[in-house]
This record gives sequence, structure tokens and C-alpha cells, in this order.
Amino acid sequence: MRLRWMIWALLISWMTGACVCALNAEAKSTMKKQPFGKTGAGEPVDLYTLTNKAGMEATITNFGGIVVSLKAPDRNGKMDDVVLGYDQLDGYLTNKAFFGALIGRYGNRIAHGQFKLGGTNYNVPKNDGENSLHGGNTGFNKRLWAAKDVSGPHGQALELTYLSKDGEEGYPGNLSVKVVYTLTDTNELKIDYSATTDKETVLNLTNHSYFNLAGQGNGDILEHQLTLNADRFTPVDATLIPTGELRPVKGTPFDFTKPAAIGSRIDQDDEQIKFGKGYDHNWALNSGGKGGVTLAAEAYEPKSGRVLQILTDQPGIQFYTGNFLDGSITGKDGKVYKHRYAFCLETQHFPDSPNHPSFPTTTLKPGQHYHTVTIFKFTKK
Repeated sequence: MRLRWMIWALLISWMTGACVCALNAEAKSTMKKQPFGKTGAGEPVDLYTLTNKAGMEATITNFGGIVVSLKAPDRNGKMDDVVLGYDQLDGYLTNKAFFGALIGRYGNRIAHGQFKLGGTNYNVPKNDGENSLHGGNTGFNKRLWAAKDVSGPHGQALELTYLSKDGEEGYPGNLSVKVVYTLTDTNELKIDYSATTDKETVLNLTNHSYFNLAGQGNGDILEHQLTLNADRFTPVDATLIPTGELRPVKGTPFDFTKPAAIGSRIDQDDEQIKFGKGYDHNWALNSGGKGGVTLAAEAYEPKSGRVLQILTDQPGIQFYTGNFLDGSITGKDGKVYKHRYAFCLETQHFPDSPNHPSFPTTTLKPGQHYHTVTIFKFTKK
């Protein structure tokens, strides 16, 4: 009898140990890492693949913090890559479309490449006609970030850090930036941005992923149904700089307060539509960037059944309809990206805020902690 109990005790101990080892192995599971080429300066670049329990995948490179691939299920569970991009690093080294990239220091435009801060005038590169766009000639999308696997109970997570030195692209202050991408088991890609500075500066970070919920390169996005939780938008001049007005969307092609096909009014005889060659405007979210993370936008693709919800704590969102895609770019899997083959929904503070005191401020001072969250949540109908 004693021998039998000893055997049972040993067996239970072994099984318990095996379970603990299995749990520890699961807890310590790491994302896939592989080489992704080298920069023009010869620096090695890596590619990280985050996977959740549902089989969704997000592939991100530490060059520019770019979301290279994002595979989400349709209503039948079929996975498709729903973001535009390139198969090889070389495409991103010369890419001018900002596919999937982290954008900074200042997402969107600054008029005439100038702003005043603390009594000092600053000049930043004019890389969009007379204006500065998405951080200048060598913005955060062209920088190599330090990467670290910080996966935990909330999902596989990639931490990216970068020190933007005082004077880089004309911006003041040594800016320490951290961005964490987390792929949750509820099919959310969460982007957590944080930063500090040692000198007063301006900051407006975002992600510039181009979405097509039918699958990247699979036709235009004009039948996607879009809802924006915004009653006003910021009209622009002919160079896409905000006039300073917050204009009601009611009665205009900019009213997406109820679901509407993206293409239903995109070619209307409207001055703002003509300026943007379609939609390329900032909507002022009803939340005003207050009250934490709330639903800002929802896009639905009828054929696949995929739904993309954008949740954020930012006051604005830039809706862009791939107006400058013209078939000259060949992307992943040999797909040619034609006119309006994707849309962007970039959470942000308003464009040219440093030159509009009435807009939500983008000033960051020493001792302050910049922190904002955006979530891309995928569901289906």
C-alpha cells in the first residue's frame, strides 16, 4: 500500500511539474524575429511577427516602426493581409507614401515649415510644396528604432524606442520616444505612444497604415462603409493647411456620422473635395480627446464581412482615401496599388496646430509626459 501511494505521489508531482513548465513556456513565448535587410548605412534591420491565439498576425519592422503586414479574419475565418506595403526593406527605404509607418515628430502638415514656440521661431523642412509633412525629410518613418520583446499576459508586444536629438529636422529638444505595439487575443492591435523632452517642443505622433479590408491590392475601397464619430471637420486651403475653422459636416460630403459608402460622395462638386482630390482631411472627434479611449471610426467591407474599429484618446482623425496612388507602385505579392486602393485613418492632434492657438495644443514641455493610445480592433459581420 505504501509503495502504491509513493508511486501516486511521484506521478502527481511529475504531472504538476509538467503543467507548470507548460504554463511557464506559454508565458515566456516569444514573437518570431528574422532579418529584414540593411539600411543604406549598412545597419541591420529586423522583422518581428506577433501572433495571437486566434491566429491573427501583425508583422512589424524596427525600421520606421512600420506595420509591414496585418492579417485579419473575414466572416468565414479566412485570413488576409489588410495593409499595403512591400515584401522587401528596399521598398520602405525609398517609400514616399509612408506605408504603415510611425510618424513624427509632427504628423500631418505645418504651414510654410515654420512655427513659433516660447518666443523662438523654428524652421522645419518643406517637403510638401511650401509646407512640412510628417516630420520632414527624414522623419521617424526613416529612423532605426531599438526593439525589445515585452510580451505578457495581454498579448505579444513589441517595444520600440528612439532618441530624437535636439535640432533633428529642425525640432527643438532631446525627445525620448517609446512606442509599444501589442496584439491582443481579442484581435486588437494596440499602439501605446509615450515621450519626454528636455526642451519645449511640439509633438504629434501617429501611425500611417493604409487599409483595404478586402485584402491589400484587392480593388478599391469605395464600397467600404465608414462611420466617423465627428460632427465637425477642419476645412483646408488649396495646400491642405487648415483655415482654423471647425465646420459642421451636416449637409456636406464630409458627413459620416451615419454609415456611408466611402465612394458615395467622393467626387462631388465640392471645393474641399477638390482641394484634397478626394478625402484628405482632419475630423474633430466628438470626444475632443477627453475621457480616455473611445470609438472614433468604424469601417466595414461588405464582401469579406471585416470590420475595423479605431479607438483613441486623440482629438482628431485624418481620413485619407489613397488619392495619390496611381498604379506606379507594386507592393506585396506583386499587387499593383491603383487609385483609391486603400484608406488611412490616422489618429492625431490637428494639422498645423502650432500655428493655431485655438486648436488643441501639441506643445510638450520638460517634466511633462506625452502619452496616447490608439487601438485597431477587428471584428466581423
